[in-house]
Amino acid sequence: MKKVCFFDTKPYDKLYFEQLKDQYGVEIDYFETRLGPKTAFMAKGYEVAIAFVNDIIDKEAIDVLYECGVRLLAMRSAGYNNIDFKAAFGKIHVVRVPAYSPYAVAEHAMALLLTLNRKIHRAYSRTREFNFSLNGLMGFDLHGKTMGVVGTGKIGRVFIDICKGFGLKIIAYDPFPLENSGIQYVSFEELCKASDIISLHCPLTKDTFHMINQKTIDLMKKGVYIVNTSRGALINSEDLLHAIKEEKIGGACLDVYEEETELFYEDMSYTIIQDDVLSRMISMPNVLVTSHQAFFTKEALHNIAETTLMNIKEYFDQQVLTNEICYQCTKTGDCPRDKNNRCF
Repeated sequence: MKKVCFFDTKPYDKLYFEQLKDQYGVEIDYFETRLGPKTAFMAKGYEVAIAFVNDIIDKEAIDVLYECGVRLLAMRSAGYNNIDFKAAFGKIHVVRVPAYSPYAVAEHAMALLLTLNRKIHRAYSRTREFNFSLNGLMGFDLHGKTMGVVGTGKIGRVFIDICKGFGLKIIAYDPFPLENSGIQYVSFEELCKASDIISLHCPLTKDTFHMINQKTIDLMKKGVYIVNTSRGALINSEDLLHAIKEEKIGGACLDVYEEETELFYEDMSYTIIQDDVLSRMISMPNVLVTSHQAFFTKEALHNIAETTLMNIKEYFDQQVLTNEICYQCTKTGDCPRDKNNRCF
């Protein structure tokens, strides 16, 4: 049995990894603490560490992991913007779970939109107190409205299919449009101007960082709804808050937040939240926030565990790392993966 360590363990993580680990010949030691510069030492003696997108995997953490003997960092997530790849190159291979359930995320995005638009969360609270008034619960028909979808990967395309069922007109922006997809692509500026609702389904990169900001918000229709189930830093939170206060943004459905690392996935109900922007947004009647739970279905958790363990097995078996993140190619385009099927 190959031993690996597992950071930031939650009960639901352990349940699915325990069910599958024996099939892949892996023994797992679970740590509840997050991976970071001050906790990376716990990986001493392990060749593989399993981490999550909310861990802090900076240069200092990478160096400590390497000194401890870690040679593979297995991300149990699709996202990896929390990793210092420059520090990792040549030392630690990084693999991820590129897809676990596009349906889970796309369905949650629509659930957020429906809930906020039709005030389902408020109606639920009212009727539990036998308040059956309809005042303040009015929404709008989705049918006939224009949905702007940013990113047409697997999740974006599933979301588009869901939107079609509601009779929404769909436009999309993606720097790499799919050919013969039947999707109506427009520029991001056009999407901002034409959409009644904008839903984000793209990765966080240097090009998409704060793509929703004061400048792009100014292009949008008054009363536009924004849905984000991708990465928090796609939106400049301060600009979003300002636009909500000015009633430029009609509603915001957020499953992610750019400063979520120390907050999401934890019970903070007995804590004074120091993040004034998040505190004020949560207090707004036209903002709905969930704690990065769009992925959280039985099917997705099973797929995450299965793919992560397969990634680890490939490493120990000296096989091609199917889901390795290739992050260091030479300027001439000479990629090491072409020679040895691994990033280095």
